[in-house]
Amino acid sequence: MEQTLKITNVLSDPTRYYIYQHITKKHNEVTVQEIADNFNIHPNVARLHLSKLEDINMLTSETKKTGKGGRPSRLYRLSNEVIQLHFPYRDYQLLSKIAIETMMKLGDAGKEALYQTGKAFGKELVESELNTSGAKADTLSFEEKMKIIRNAATVAGFYPEFHANEEQNKIHFQIFNCPFKELASKQSDSVCGMHNAFLKGMFSSVFEAVELVETENMTTGCESCSYCVTVTN
Repeated sequence: MEQTLKITNVLSDPTRYYIYQHITKKHNEVTVQEIADNFNIHPNVARLHLSKLEDINMLTSETKKTGKGGRPSRLYRLSNEVIQLHFPYRDYQLLSKIAIETMMKLGDAGKEALYQTGKAFGKELVESELNTSGAKADTLSFEEKMKIIRNAATVAGFYPEFHANEEQNKIHFQIFNCPFKELASKQSDSVCGMHNAFLKGMFSSVFEAVELVETENMTTGCESCSYCVTVTN
């Protein structure tokens, strides 16, 4: 409870909250000066905000030489520690672990059910986005479909980056925040397989045919999970 109070107190400051949001979307390290420039505040104030976020383990930092001479710079990045706020306390990560391990004990049938369920939830996420926009998938252009996918991935907390080539019907995208990262580190085959099915379900909601290939994975030390998707519009 004490840590929860510290987190809510630190994030109650609007500037500090938006600084944290900025760093989550940056997908890279930031300096004090960069934050000062982006938020039009004095570097000492920026340093204070960053330090408070580091104090509650939402950020981590290290000193590095910039290669430009002078003093080394302190670089801040997102912490790998999971921050969860529940009132009252709920351990959904434990529930997820129990559910996945139960499915795996059922052998191939359980694994297939896990993947099909993941795909169904991916489709449900995009269909919810379609309903919100009042659009129908078969009437959308390629760019409009990409906008729907991008919005859904953002809602899911993936912090995604997309690079689409309509002429080749190919989409390259990266996920910088895997919601299943902690589970995937211990059960990579089943969790990553389910996650890939989830993503395929998202794309299949707006495209006729989808081929998804994973090219990078966070569990192997990469900074993101990266994919190449070939679609039929």
